[in-house]
Amino acid sequence: MPPAKKRPRNYDSARTRAAVLAQFGLVADAVRGLTPDELSRPTHLGEWTVADLAGHVAWIADSLARGLDRPPAAEGRLLPHDWPFTTVALAGKIADAARETLTGAPVAELYERAGARLTEALAAHGDDRVLDLWIGPMRLGDFLVTRTVELVVHTDDLNRAAGLEIPFDRQALAACTRLLADALAVKAPGGAVEVRIPPFAVVQCVEGPRHTRGTPPNVVETDPLTWIRLATGRTEWAAELDGARVSASGERADVSGLLPLMA
Repeated sequence: MPPAKKRPRNYDSARTRAAVLAQFGLVADAVRGLTPDELSRPTHLGEWTVADLAGHVAWIADSLARGLDRPPAAEGRLLPHDWPFTTVALAGKIADAARETLTGAPVAELYERAGARLTEALAAHGDDRVLDLWIGPMRLGDFLVTRTVELVVHTDDLNRAAGLEIPFDRQALAACTRLLADALAVKAPGGAVEVRIPPFAVVQCVEGPRHTRGTPPNVVETDPLTWIRLATGRTEWAAELDGARVSASGERADVSGLLPLMA
């Protein structure tokens, strides 16, 4: 008998909404104080400067508010764990839209405007409002979970590029970690490998013998930030394994061929 299909993870709506606003606010507080020299620094994201990256984070909030201004779609079909696999094809389109929307405004003004629009839009719409997105229709409640990924990942990008120490909202970090862990389980369904990302997520993946009790024969364990960097192509499996930030035991525990989930 085939294994029962796993139910999608449930996310607490109030906590997710608060996490999105909190993480955006933490970034806003940090980037408002950046000097022109700091904003002109390069990042590890192609040709993007720190200013480009900061502007993109503002666009994440602004574009969500704009999406809620448009007529709703009829039915939300995409789930949070589907979203990571849709992003690569849209990278160029997203970058173009962000430049068109944000060009010419100072960083502080971008964040003030985007933050106000986002707060107002979320207050006006419930989770069942369906967004008509480029990737397909998606419930607002589900799409907000994906915003934690964007915000956490780009917070880390900004910290590394600009030498900042922007903190991570705990709920945003948890939702981001769990969504990307669930995406791995969707990409490689099975029960042969257990991936542990304490304190936020444990998933089973990869076809093969399924353990039923005791310690699984194949275990991967890492911390949330290392997992997020692996899942989004910010670092490589071998480097994190050598640096002891990832432990992998068992003959099937090398999941490097499944990574990154997003790039």
